[in-house]
Amino acid sequence: MELQAVAEAIEALVACDPRRFSDAKSILELQCQLNRLEAFTAEASACFETSGDWAADGAKSAAAWLATRTRLPKRTVRRHLRLGATARQLPATEGAWLSGEIGEAHVAAISSFHRGPLAEVLERDEELLVDNARRMRFSAFEQALRYWAQCADLRTAEADFESLKERREVYLSSSFEGLWLGRITLDPIGGSIVGRELRRLEDELFEAEWAEAKNRLGRDPTMADLKRSPAQRRADALVEMASRSASSLAGARRPQPLFSVFVGYEVLCELADGTVITPGSLVPWLDTAEFERVVFSPPNRVEVSERARLFTGSTRRAIELRDRTCAHPYCDVPAELCQVDHIVPFSEGGLTTQENGRLLCGFHNRLRNQRPPPDP
Repeated sequence: MELQAVAEAIEALVACDPRRFSDAKSILELQCQLNRLEAFTAEASACFETSGDWAADGAKSAAAWLATRTRLPKRTVRRHLRLGATARQLPATEGAWLSGEIGEAHVAAISSFHRGPLAEVLERDEELLVDNARRMRFSAFEQALRYWAQCADLRTAEADFESLKERREVYLSSSFEGLWLGRITLDPIGGSIVGRELRRLEDELFEAEWAEAKNRLGRDPTMADLKRSPAQRRADALVEMASRSASSLAGARRPQPLFSVFVGYEVLCELADGTVITPGSLVPWLDTAEFERVVFSPPNRVEVSERARLFTGSTRRAIELRDRTCAHPYCDVPAELCQVDHIVPFSEGGLTTQENGRLLCGFHNRLRNQRPPPDP
């Protein structure tokens, strides 16, 4: 009877014009109800697994039965079963999911630490973590969760990071057509080094291609006017990276990666893109990388050139490390791609200080001059 009522309600909903529910309030309510339905379905599926009813059809497991009958990928079914079972052991997480306040991705992130020595600490701090899941953008929540795991059990966090490094691999082989096919899996530090350089060369190629198209057409080009797709440009950037490596002088000074170490309540380490790493992962880089120590202290500190027009040097770097991403509530462009903007405009007497500075991506820096940012 209850499922029939749910089916009738959904039938009535899908019979409506979706444009009736395209306002912000309706979209948020629809997502909330979807979270609740996913939570209940996951827990019911976990109970189905425990019941053993699936064995009557000769299936080897509940996952095999569900994957066959629902035509979903087996990995998706296993994930639902695992989350449904784990959620019932975490009352705060279960409650927030069933109420629609958090989604499946939050539950998966929290439940991934319900193991080994961390399980007991997770049960102690579950309310705090769920509250973070309710309030934070998901990327920030993941970052906070990784820091929590380090503080709770650094030994396990170091072991987890080492296991990521062990999974690194590169496959590259020639096909019968002469095309080269491959796959890359890198640990967070190695991936950041390769990804950052690949992105830099891709941007370099894009600027050159844009300038060529503008000169050829006599006007500002569109993306359709460019000769390469973004994927083709990345491929050419990878070839350019190899070419430059092969032509570099023997003994030439290698670029040094920069690690930021935050010193406050705990000593925390992360990469420029916000990826959390463990203190132990820095040890192999002590002789070949550069480190900056970031100390969070009271407001009384030295500012450099507060009457300067632009944010530069240590003042700019401090804002980058503090904000990490674009300050607009609906944006998460990383610091390296942002501009530092005066909160009180320089033309109105605003000082070039940390308190009066914030990161904004180019889009939102231009947008602020058109209208004020919305409430998050």
